[in-house]
Amino acid sequence: MLFSKKHIIIVAAMVFFAFNAQSCSVTENFNNSDPMASPKSFKEFIKWRWTKDSPPQPEAIELSDQWRDLAAKASHYSVWIGHATYLINNGDLTIITDPIFSQRASPVGWAGPKRLIPPSISLVELPQIDVVVISHNHYDHLDIPSLVALQEFNPDLTILVPQGDKALLERAGLRNVTELRWWQNLRVSETDFTFTPVQHWSARALSGRNNSWWGGWFMNHPTLALYHAGDTGYSTDFVETRERLGVPDFAFIPIGAYSPRWFMKNQHVDPVEAVQIALDLQSPKSFGMHWGTFILTDEPITEPREKLAEVLLEQQLADDFFIAPVPGEIIWLQ
Repeated sequence: MLFSKKHIIIVAAMVFFAFNAQSCSVTENFNNSDPMASPKSFKEFIKWRWTKDSPPQPEAIELSDQWRDLAAKASHYSVWIGHATYLINNGDLTIITDPIFSQRASPVGWAGPKRLIPPSISLVELPQIDVVVISHNHYDHLDIPSLVALQEFNPDLTILVPQGDKALLERAGLRNVTELRWWQNLRVSETDFTFTPVQHWSARALSGRNNSWWGGWFMNHPTLALYHAGDTGYSTDFVETRERLGVPDFAFIPIGAYSPRWFMKNQHVDPVEAVQIALDLQSPKSFGMHWGTFILTDEPITEPREKLAEVLLEQQLADDFFIAPVPGEIIWLQ
């Protein structure tokens, strides 16, 4: 069955309203550090959907099974599983960021963005996980089925979420959930987890827009400092993060879902801005994410990686200053 542009707009509008429905049970509303950096309106959303050209052609990026070479007791490594999901071992804990293993980033299994590539490591092949960190509650970052499965495999799992999202997880039967506000800190074993500001927004079906927070995670162990930016537009938040918490040894920064710029700029960095975040943090080495897994916006699938390489060349930065890794390859954090 063929659908007209009108039908597509109607369905898109329904999804938009579902993601932005207001909940009368939530009283707190969160904002960016820059209050002018707000999500686009429904009118602007319709303009984007109506004027956009054909979506980018689905394309599967390459995967690696190098992770299989990890020894059982390996430490100080990371593996990009896909989207914003990284498996990280910092020598103290094994951590997973924004885990999504579902086929779609959606509240339903029959619609919404579908995976272009499988997770580079399946749920059943993961090592024991100690901590999950969630950056915000959009469906491509907070996936309830993945969290439920992870806790089934790891009964003592600690889950860290933004302020306002704990009840959502507890309704799904998840335990050991702690929610943090910006700059709040929790120590797990010998690692300090600090929730940091980024420029984005939150919304989930049947809960209100910006009724929970969004942010990055600074994970500081005495021997290794790591930073995961979640999902973000560019702001001065990253300079403040460095000034408050120090320079991370390694940073994980989004590079995709940025086109068209007039609509996406406040909420998603492009490769130029991603490199600027790395420079603001002064991180010696950064790794890309948030591309190549789902079609969320209008840029071609591999463009983020290509543009990242162009930016490094234009700014005369080393090739390994900021890498777009292959899902599944081992990234040594030493």
